Amino acid sequence: MKITFLTVGKTEDAYLKEGIEKYVKRLKHYTKLELAEIPELKNTKALSPEQQKAKEAELILKKITPLDFVILMDEKGSEYTSTQFAAYINKKEVTTSANLVFIIGGPYGFDNSVYQRANDKISLSRMTFSHQMVRLFFVEQLYRAYTIMKGEPYHHE
Repeated sequence: MKITFLTVGKTEDAYLKEGIEKYVKRLKHYTKLELAEIPELKNTKALSPEQQKAKEAELILKKITPLDFVILMDEKGSEYTSTQFAAYINKKEVTTSANLVFIIGGPYGFDNSVYQRANDKISLSRMTFSHQMVRLFFVEQLYRAYTIMKGEPYHHE
């Protein structure tokens, strides 16, 4: 199974890029992970939030296939402890042959067309984080999930 982490826009801050690269490198020992970026839209000041979400949706939907299991990182999604998230990933690895695609949308969230295509939604927290930081938090939690599944000492309870 392959995991794709699809984001709208680039990670700009060097310290976040460095952290993301650290966990992506570690994850190579456990799974095939692909990072994919959709370029940020140009001239967004002329667009309403709904128009911006619709344009981003077109780009997002082009990047996924009908066979992908799509999981949106969304504030209204299910919340898990790290151990529960590890069980979630493990279950997906066992029960589906589809690729997992985790998506972080743009600043206004997702268009309805993306919600309709999604198979699931996950929230990292009830708090709001910048889209840049969520990328680091997500790859760290994915790494933590794999170490939990392997019984390795990274996670402590």
